[in-house]
Amino acid sequence: MPKISEATVAEHRARQLRTLLDAARTLVAEEGIEALSLAALARRVGLSRPSLYEYFRSKDDLVAAIVEDELPRWASVVEAALAGAAGLNAKIESYVRAQLEVMTDGRHAAAVALVEHALAEPALDRIRDGHAQLLRPLVAALDDGGVPEPALRAELIQGLVDAAARLAQRTPSEAENVIAATVAQAVHGLGRQADAGA
Repeated sequence: MPKISEATVAEHRARQLRTLLDAARTLVAEEGIEALSLAALARRVGLSRPSLYEYFRSKDDLVAAIVEDELPRWASVVEAALAGAAGLNAKIESYVRAQLEVMTDGRHAAAVALVEHALAEPALDRIRDGHAQLLRPLVAALDDGGVPEPALRAELIQGLVDAAARLAQRTPSEAENVIAATVAQAVHGLGRQADAGA
């Protein structure tokens, strides 16, 4: 029987899983997505590769686990931001700012990068479920505000957010400009900007 570091096997497994997810996140942050593999993770934490199969069946399974681990905190940040905003425009702005804050902070950078990584369908399904959880507060705000096709509009706003996160990470010195432009685009479209340029 292998040695365990906690009072019960379940507690040991939970602690080991936390260690593995944190190490995987750090590996991606330090060395990039390409560096993430079960073999690299095993080396980093000092376990045999077969031991990792108790936690992850494949790299895709590991990627999905990292993203799923981030989702509860990520969702709570987004929900709190929208709950504190009054009016539809303020809620959209809060959603955009909260999402970009999470997507560009160091802790979540690995999860954001991994979401864009090519994954097999089962892992993608797990990530899509989490993505839907993040969109729910925005869909509800758009629906309450009388916006037609709120789910579609929420997806389009999220597309702006995804593009803005990539730009902000590529040029951190321009992050605030990117965020401001994304908020303006999400809330007003080209409205005022197009009128000013006409």
